[in-house]
Amino acid sequence: MKICNISSSRPLNVSDNAHPSRMNPFRDTIDRLSAEGNLRCIPRSGLGHGMVDLSSNDYLGLATRTDIQEEFYARPGATAIPMSSSASRLLAGRQEEYSALEELLSGLYARPCLLFNSGYHANTGMVSSIAQGARTLIVADRLVHASIIDGITLSKAPFTRFRHNDFDHLDRILSKEAGNFDHMLVIVESVYSMDGDRADIDRLVEIKRAHPGVLLYVDEAHAFGAEGRGGLGLCRGSAGYPDIDIVVGTFGKACASMGAFCAVSADIHDYLVNRARSFIFSTALPPVTVEWTRFMIEKFIPMDAERTHLRDLGQRLHEILAPLSPDFPVTPSHIQPLVVGDPHRAVDISRALLEEGFKVLPIRVPTVPPGTDRLRISLSANLSLADIDRFGDALRKLIVKL
Repeated sequence: MKICNISSSRPLNVSDNAHPSRMNPFRDTIDRLSAEGNLRCIPRSGLGHGMVDLSSNDYLGLATRTDIQEEFYARPGATAIPMSSSASRLLAGRQEEYSALEELLSGLYARPCLLFNSGYHANTGMVSSIAQGARTLIVADRLVHASIIDGITLSKAPFTRFRHNDFDHLDRILSKEAGNFDHMLVIVESVYSMDGDRADIDRLVEIKRAHPGVLLYVDEAHAFGAEGRGGLGLCRGSAGYPDIDIVVGTFGKACASMGAFCAVSADIHDYLVNRARSFIFSTALPPVTVEWTRFMIEKFIPMDAERTHLRDLGQRLHEILAPLSPDFPVTPSHIQPLVVGDPHRAVDISRALLEEGFKVLPIRVPTVPPGTDRLRISLSANLSLADIDRFGDALRKLIVKL
């Protein structure tokens, strides 16, 4: 598998022949990204025999469990569930799989839940519709996911960011802006996708209670399945859970499926059905995928042993990475970065690790801020402590050489 297989000399099939004197802006962009070390491409499939995957979001190791797949399809009627919804949710004739999954989630989260096609659809659709133009100020953690930023852009609402996990800074912003807006929408992630560190949910609830008109929005994409009681994330077990207005979870990571959901009040649920464009105008997820998701949630809820093992792996990895990254402290987690600060170096280390049998892909601008190019190491419960120790040995040798 290569990091990238795009040749900078390959011509693009665009309008060069029709306008030979014009600069090709697409080629120019590709060449610039290549020179900066930020050119991306789609990796080739297959890990190869004995390869250890440290880039997957399959946190519980369920995506490759063929025994679970066989159990699912052995159930009566499973092979007859449609492979396509053939319509948006509001037009689909078949609703039973969607309703069953939403009812399961609503029982687990003690509030109405609504399905979306992906975490990206959930964040862009909800943020853009909940933030009602100039009447709402959005205040987001500086490191929230790109899907949230895109939702903010689509909302056309005024927004600002607070320093990452600096809740005193957030409190000052809300105090300063109090009275200037009908609502203030505070958006955070519970576990951050590139750093693996956590938001202080109890402190966020405390701040929300101190500021009337604040809505608290928590994206649990990287916690759902992997963290909290029953794998329900960090919010559900918090004493302040009733004060968290919007909880988002995704199915494409620890749940080994596809799609997303939100847990909200009845009023917000009905509002989203009528105003979230990504919900209204997208063909709904395939019914078979929705049924598989429900099956997988019921499977992972009792998997406390896997979650404990995942935490043990994170602790062992932290012991390896902490001495190698003194300027960028890491948090024991199922996601941990090794920040190298240079895109070319990140690519070089990734390639060298691949030759040693470890897939760890480089993360570069614009996914992370300039100067924080890194290897993002993502753990799965199907790994062993011995795998982590072997990775640590390989990484320490390569850091010295490269």
